Amino acid sequence: MAEVIRLVVVDDHAIVRQGLRSILEREDDVRVVGEAATADEALDLVARERPDIVLLDLKLSADSDTAGLALCGRLTGRAPAPGVLVVTTFLDQQLVLSAIQAGARGYVLKDVDAVSLVAAIRAVRRGESAFDSHSAAMVVRSLAGGPPAAGPELTAREQSVLALLARGLSNEAIGRELYISATTAKFHVRNLMRKLSVSRRAEAVYAGSKLGLI
Repeated sequence: MAEVIRLVVVDDHAIVRQGLRSILEREDDVRVVGEAATADEALDLVARERPDIVLLDLKLSADSDTAGLALCGRLTGRAPAPGVLVVTTFLDQQLVLSAIQAGARGYVLKDVDAVSLVAAIRAVRRGESAFDSHSAAMVVRSLAGGPPAAGPELTAREQSVLALLARGLSNEAIGRELYISATTAKFHVRNLMRKLSVSRRAEAVYAGSKLGLI
């Protein structure tokens, strides 16, 4: 009989956790031993259950799109460390690379089909890397990348906003950090994205990183 893979699901949405559990419980060699919605819950659960694999979303709070990155580093820094497979809606080259640097062994999007997800879980359990086609292409692209190009001039305020975007903060959270309204924060974010010629916040962070602005 195949070894049973003990697995924990970490996602702030109950319906996503339930959906993943429903998919994975069809597999004879996969057993979901717990679910967590927050970083603290996940740390306690992993310490108690010692799973082989953690399926981890990057967005674990309303104020941050990347809180899961910090949790990933804490999980992989433990002994024994579980294999972390990021399962997220965010597709961004810098996030993929940051997840790898934090110790993740794989990165797949939530629209992955069940067969591919289970194959990724088994690969991580074998000690291999597991990336879907999109994230794998980004890893290859990063390896072929050159030095940062010259970028647009940002105001001091826009530099501050970009740094807070890199932390995954929402407009409301940026406003609290800079003592401005959420509307004003949104205005600066829009100006920033326009200067960087991007349409998404994650793209602004990636572009800023490539240009050496953060």
